[in-house]
Amino acid sequence: MITSDQVKQLRDKTQSSMMECKKALEEAGGDFNKALELLQRRGKQIAEKRAEKETKAGVVEAYIHPNKKIGVLVELNCETDFVAKNETFKELAHDLAMHIAAMNPLYLSPEDIPQEYLDKQKQGFGEEFQNSGKPEAVISQIIEGKIRKIGDEICLLEQAFVKNPDQKIKDLVSEYVGKIGEKIKVGRFIRFEL
Repeated sequence: MITSDQVKQLRDKTQSSMMECKKALEEAGGDFNKALELLQRRGKQIAEKRAEKETKAGVVEAYIHPNKKIGVLVELNCETDFVAKNETFKELAHDLAMHIAAMNPLYLSPEDIPQEYLDKQKQGFGEEFQNSGKPEAVISQIIEGKIRKIGDEICLLEQAFVKNPDQKIKDLVSEYVGKIGEKIKVGRFIRFEL
């Protein structure tokens, strides 16, 4: 028997609807962690289904760090104005702005990194391993791994969320898509620092 306290606890943790939380708990046989996983998986499935939708509404969130030396503007898009006014959506926009202030991403996604920058990094790594005696194929794999790591460090969507390092920003956005039920897309962002 699923109690209302269990449903409320799951709702508080995920911000999903009461019905979705109850359904997830029933499917998971009352296991809180399994229900949490089910809701996260559903969020990703909803995000995939809504990927083709157009995002023509949204908000621009501003964050100024308490020391007044760092400021961020981030554009967060959604499908409807109704969702743009939703507190859960605004909460995500605020969390993203705080994350950008803390982690200073340079690009939105790995596709946005200029090829010249990547070529320069690859060249530097190549010189580093030039006299290592390792086979060319191994060196190539190591360099590709290092390039991926750079992408994880400097691209917003690939960064570990500052409030939950076990979750990437792209997964956080997908989680909110599941909660809200609309496509959400990070538009542009800019970070100022004195």
